Amino acid sequence: MQLSLTALLLSAAAVQAHYTFPRLVINGKPEDKDWSVTRMTKNAQSKTGIENPTSGDIRCYSSQTAPNVATVPAGATIHFESSQQLNHPGPTQYYLAKVPAGSSATRWDGSGAVWFKIATTTPTMDKNKQLTWPNQNTYTTVNATIPAATPSGEYLLRVEQIALHMAMQANKAQFYLACSQISITGGGNGTPGPLVSLPGAYRSNDPGILVNINAIAPTAYTPPGPAVWTGN
Repeated sequence: MQLSLTALLLSAAAVQAHYTFPRLVINGKPEDKDWSVTRMTKNAQSKTGIENPTSGDIRCYSSQTAPNVATVPAGATIHFESSQQLNHPGPTQYYLAKVPAGSSATRWDGSGAVWFKIATTTPTMDKNKQLTWPNQNTYTTVNATIPAATPSGEYLLRVEQIALHMAMQANKAQFYLACSQISITGGGNGTPGPLVSLPGAYRSNDPGILVNINAIAPTAYTPPGPAVWTGN
């Protein structure tokens, strides 16, 4: 009985350490309810992360499409609410993918070399000589800005937080992510890039995925994926 109770407590603790991102926040205003414009991921209940960065789940976590599309002005500040505290160390990254002509954000799957990165975070060293990231141990992801030069139109907006506490072992980094359906208005004439596919942009041995964060300096960490497009 004691072993069963211990197992249950460990299981509960593990679930509490995991999270999903069910609600997009635009210029301080969250979507009306969970999974309204954000696609409900298949881990909505288990809240487990993805450990294989080459899996098809790395794109939008095998999510069902959401019923609505959020209007997001170019230049807007966005972030996501988290179902649990973001207690795992690691970067947060944001990507956009423009919905092709003739399709809609409510049905497009985001396949192909269509994704470009608009933001990432890098670590600092805390007083305990450990790497720490912006918004770690909070209930929201770090803010990002939709570049003002982003062309108007419908997009998928993807957020990911990569938990690196076990990343010294192959395929033990954990990816927590979500995709939201948005329509960017008042955009510019920029040419976003570089464009990558998801899966395809990451490998299991990328230095930002297979890494011992207890043995590197903050400046030595390189986030995985393409360079950030800022609109310039």
